[in-house]
Amino acid sequence: MKESVQAEFGGRTLTIETGHLAKQAGGSVVVKYGDTVVLVTATAATEPKEGIDFFPLTVDYVEKTFAAGKIPGGFFKREGRPSERAVLTSRFIDRPIRPLFPEGFRNETQLIATVLSVDNENEPDVLAMIGASAALTISPVPFLGPIAGVCVGRVDGKFIVNPTPTQMDQSDIDIIMAASKEAVVMVEGGAAEVSEEDMLAAIQFGHQSILPILKIQEDLAKKVGKPKWEVKAPEVSNEIPKKVHSLVNAKLQQAMSTREKQKRSDAVKALKNEAIAALLNAENPTAAPTEDPNYGAVIAAFELEQYNVLRQMILKQKKRVDGRGTKDIRPISCEVGLLPRAHGSALFTRGETQALVVTTLGSSDDQQRIDSLSGEYFKNFMLHYNFPPFSTGEVKFLRSPGRREVGHGALAERALARVLPAEDKFPYTVRIVSEILESNGSSSMASVCGGSLSLMDAGVPVTAPVAGIAMGLIKEGDDYAILSDILGDEDHLGDMDFKVAGTVKGVTALQMDIKITGLSAKIMEEALTQAHEGRLHILKEMAKVMEKPRAEIAPHAPKITQLTINPDKIGALIGPGGKMIRSIVEETGAKIDVEDDGTVRVFAIDQVSGEAALRRIRAVTAVPEIGKYYRGTVVKLMDFGAFVEILPGCDGLVHISQLDHKRVNQVSDVLKEGDELVVKVLEIEAGSGKIRLSRKEALDYNGEVLGGE
Repeated sequence: MKESVQAEFGGRTLTIETGHLAKQAGGSVVVKYGDTVVLVTATAATEPKEGIDFFPLTVDYVEKTFAAGKIPGGFFKREGRPSERAVLTSRFIDRPIRPLFPEGFRNETQLIATVLSVDNENEPDVLAMIGASAALTISPVPFLGPIAGVCVGRVDGKFIVNPTPTQMDQSDIDIIMAASKEAVVMVEGGAAEVSEEDMLAAIQFGHQSILPILKIQEDLAKKVGKPKWEVKAPEVSNEIPKKVHSLVNAKLQQAMSTREKQKRSDAVKALKNEAIAALLNAENPTAAPTEDPNYGAVIAAFELEQYNVLRQMILKQKKRVDGRGTKDIRPISCEVGLLPRAHGSALFTRGETQALVVTTLGSSDDQQRIDSLSGEYFKNFMLHYNFPPFSTGEVKFLRSPGRREVGHGALAERALARVLPAEDKFPYTVRIVSEILESNGSSSMASVCGGSLSLMDAGVPVTAPVAGIAMGLIKEGDDYAILSDILGDEDHLGDMDFKVAGTVKGVTALQMDIKITGLSAKIMEEALTQAHEGRLHILKEMAKVMEKPRAEIAPHAPKITQLTINPDKIGALIGPGGKMIRSIVEETGAKIDVEDDGTVRVFAIDQVSGEAALRRIRAVTAVPEIGKYYRGTVVKLMDFGAFVEILPGCDGLVHISQLDHKRVNQVSDVLKEGDELVVKVLEIEAGSGKIRLSRKEALDYNGEVLGGE
């Protein structure tokens, strides 16, 4: 039976329906908001997957081009690999949902959000997040929700729920977040150097706005919700955790205090092997450890011991694994200009995390064309993040970028985009590539710091340097510790990964993921304040190497010059069939972009070719001015005078009386076709545009002469 619930959400009605589409899924809902419609299904296997120690959750956000009344481009007329936006939206759904399942739940679970209709006013990503929670809430899957998502913007100082694209263009805050009734569980977004206080206010505003959406999910579950599966915790002998604790606890505290990542990892691994050897296969020493029925229990007990040791070191001993205090930042080293032929390069090292970040400048031809559901658009700034296996001392196949790489790159790109110059002032396409060479926590924030330095090294006139820091959290009951500049172990065994990037003035990007059921406003405020202090420290370290952009772009970077011509002259510049502009390109080697408003950009590999192209463009598009002198060519003789071309496609008449100071009987006595001469513009008739020229007044002139190109 079809059931629906609805609520006002940002001044518009949001509706959740079930019982009509995809009825064989474990849970299925259709979320409608304006004319945007998203179908979300939640399905799980009825039996747990054997032999795994993690929750096997898969989340897919699928964009169908028919939703926007479009047919896919390209040779194959069907949807292909997910767009970057689809990948990021899948992550937005996954991150807040994943922590909200019972410990020990191992059933394969799949969420699929399919965009069925878009109206280009109401974004489908928030609807997909809400739908994922609603579908799980009414399904038999043991989900500890509901949660809801919202996008928050701010225009003219006023917060807006789910702003339209037009409103977002004017907004200085752009965050997407998810929360339960009690607390915020995920935040990601950017801002135009907004204060921490304002970002916290935006998050709190968003949290309040989703409460009606949580209520209608609960109402829907009361109407159609299926009984939840019971999750049976795996039976583990109480003796095994005790034996593991007795055997390794003291040694593990010592091993976890090893400051170097690889040595610490080796020491912990050796202890794990010691526990396995001591506790497994006592009756059959030649058998493989995995054949012992208690193998999984020993591994789980050891990992729990490691989890507890790290957390107790921090909470009770106020000691981190590398010896730092909770607010201390690891040693920072910055270098710029490492790569001689790159346009801009920087090496940013913080502790055992190292990023080589390179900036490349290109023309408008290098912009990325995006064919999205909302229409086609072009990106002139891109940041690509790569995480090779050697960065963590591992051996793996090199594959195309995964969801993690796409997500980290998008976060770093968002952090730097707000400080880039406007396109009309800096008409370059900018690409940054971050190669992670070492990783021990917060490589995405290292990409932000290195990216900022490489932009300045390339001579990109950014408005301010940007730095980023990752904050962590260890929380047991009411006792907690907020950690600045977290390590990989602190991320893996901790409760929060809260990344904040920005300038001295304010925040440009943030991302928060938590592994507990929620985060209070008090802890979030403390984390933002501590992140602000850490960011200022990092910016000071970066300033020791480079405080501001270089005065000129890199010598090996292409040169782009921008000028404006009369739009009426665009046809003359392009020429019949593009003949004129092709000839300029062939002669000078420069590339030329012409906009409808008369903006012309010249893209040249060196100064000589750029200046040559500019001279030709100015000559072709110049407009004659009264009183100026021009070098022209005689194109036609008449009894009453001569027509002289002073600019390409532009000629005027030199009357016989204006040929010389003395009387001239015949024009041919002074000129012939093809002659070059200097003339002065005497008059340009209004309306007709006819030009009167004088050779006589130019005979004794020795000043600047235009034309003649």
